[in-house]
Amino acid sequence: MGARRLMFFMLTAWLMVQNGSAAVPLSSRLVHWFSDEVRAFRISRNGSAASSSWPERKGSVEYYQMLLSSDFRRHNMKLGAQKQLLFPSRGSNTMSFGNDFGWLHYMWIDIGTPNISFLVALDAGSDLLWVPCDCVQCAPLSAGYYSSLDIDLNEYNPSSSSTSKHLSCSHRLCESGPNCKSPEQPCPYTIDYYTENTSSSGLLVEDVLHLVSGGANVSKTFVQAPVIIGCGMKQSGGYLDGVAPDGLMGLGFGEIAVPSILAKAGLVQNSFSICFNEDDSGRIFFGDLGPAIQQSTSFLPLDGIYKTYTIRVEASCIGNTCLEQTSFRALIDSGSSFTFLPDEVYEKVAKEFDRHVNATRSSYEGFPWKYCYKASSQELPKVPSVTLVFPSNNSFVVHNPVFIIYGNQGIVGFCLAIQPAGGDIGTIGQNFMTGYRIVFDRENLKLAWSRSNCKDLSDGKRMPLNSPNGTPSNPLPTNAQQSTPGGRAVPPAVAGRAPSKPSAASSRLDFCRSCLLISLPVLLLFLNVISDFKADTGII
Repeated sequence: MGARRLMFFMLTAWLMVQNGSAAVPLSSRLVHWFSDEVRAFRISRNGSAASSSWPERKGSVEYYQMLLSSDFRRHNMKLGAQKQLLFPSRGSNTMSFGNDFGWLHYMWIDIGTPNISFLVALDAGSDLLWVPCDCVQCAPLSAGYYSSLDIDLNEYNPSSSSTSKHLSCSHRLCESGPNCKSPEQPCPYTIDYYTENTSSSGLLVEDVLHLVSGGANVSKTFVQAPVIIGCGMKQSGGYLDGVAPDGLMGLGFGEIAVPSILAKAGLVQNSFSICFNEDDSGRIFFGDLGPAIQQSTSFLPLDGIYKTYTIRVEASCIGNTCLEQTSFRALIDSGSSFTFLPDEVYEKVAKEFDRHVNATRSSYEGFPWKYCYKASSQELPKVPSVTLVFPSNNSFVVHNPVFIIYGNQGIVGFCLAIQPAGGDIGTIGQNFMTGYRIVFDRENLKLAWSRSNCKDLSDGKRMPLNSPNGTPSNPLPTNAQQSTPGGRAVPPAVAGRAPSKPSAASSRLDFCRSCLLISLPVLLLFLNVISDFKADTGII
């Protein structure tokens, strides 16, 4: 679109030059980029392939994604290449409530119009964002059921949101489409999770997720991103027993996942980071590629397709001792509280850990770990680190791989917080991620990590924690939901020199007019070639 504007401006200037200083009256008809007229024109020039990048209908999630993508590309052209981050409108903070909510990390998000807040669990092992909705079988949402909450949780009602619409069975992201009776009926979904008999089912809807843009040297503004949401009408298993009672945000590779939708819309780079701190706090940022200096390892495809964040560990070490035949594949999963190793690797790691610990073995009722020890004082004895070694000598060090057990008098013991996986693929859970900024770099298909306090960026600037209106990070919303105070985005200023005083030398003016007349047709031809190239390649 920028090239066309420039051609129009230069053509106007050319006509004015030809007619001296007199203004030439010109008029034109404005046509929307996604109008039927433009679509027919592009198909006539580029064939049916041009329609493949066209939104299936106005008002659909693809329609708004393409508009947003175009706006952000123009925005970035004006600002130059800057680091753009997105985080939830209530702040980038994540939090853990311990055993009350299954040891997972959660964050507040706002959905719909007017916006309603939900406390969703973060899960890099699945794709769909779902919330309790038009409930048939959901977890209790009253604060009285949970010792960690002093407010009620919310239930989503699509009919109460002016920006909500059901996803039809004919939509390309409706996996249940072939089983629908009619292509126009709402798309159903059912997701089974790793935990036994744990699932969520309901209908898929389109609605807006309220986010904030921010980053180094970038002013913060509100962003309403169209996403796909599971209207979770029926939950089972762990989702009825305190785990993710108010919903779950899948952060996986799938097209339906929030990171995928944000990246495809051009809102952020195709990456996100999670950082978990020792005090159970944390941060999440969409579009974060991490600091310049960090270690990394490649994701592994499954049958040639990247479906999960799976990596390969070449060796496992306890302290300074690296054990033979301890390589394995592992899933990086923020939705898993603890870490699991393939059975044979687990036995070797656990026995070597036990050999390094100077404490008495014990067992504690209600705790699942096999290698537990008594604490002889209020301070833990020195425990060895666990190191996972990757290709190119990259390593991931877990300095405190234990779970501390408290009694009435303080610390009574500790356990090696690793369990056997019961298969040949392990899981790196939240407890091993603590103290690291974990970057899921989907753009370059790699996992990256660096030590972090989850508060500062690598360049020394503070991570953006709050929404731009200055509200506290992740405030507890009141039971009577209020709309997020609106922020008005201000168009970026365009830097440039002020025009100098006009010259009185008419010979110079005549010379410039001649140059313009000679060169303008060539410039117009060049810009037209660029415009055709953009149209042919789908760049707008």
